[in-house]
Amino acid sequence: MKIIIKNKSELPIYEQIEQQMKEQILNGTISEDEQLPSIRQLARDLKISVITTTRAYNDLADEGFIISVTGKGYFVAPRTNDLLHERMLFEMEDGIEKAVTNGRNAGLDDDEIIEAVRRFMEG
Repeated sequence: MKIIIKNKSELPIYEQIEQQMKEQILNGTISEDEQLPSIRQLARDLKISVITTTRAYNDLADEGFIISVTGKGYFVAPRTNDLLHERMLFEMEDGIEKAVTNGRNAGLDDDEIIEAVRRFMEG
């Protein structure tokens, strides 16, 4: 897991952590059931407050990306987790919406957009 904190970002540090972890979970860089660094370890590694890492982990747990196992730490939630599944569907739908909007802005009709998606899926 790699987290890069940008001091000049408009996002608060905890949101930067959340966004990067979500992205890595969704793209498979961080595997399901993988143990995450402890809150204190992540705070030490990033040279930030434990309060900040706690906020990020709590938000990620609330959204279903990670789970807390008492006495063992935090782990990436299984992909069968309903909240994570819903989030992944949302991300997919958001991406499709952006792609369709971009296609229409480029002057493509619906059939051309669908064909472009079909070609993309075929690799």
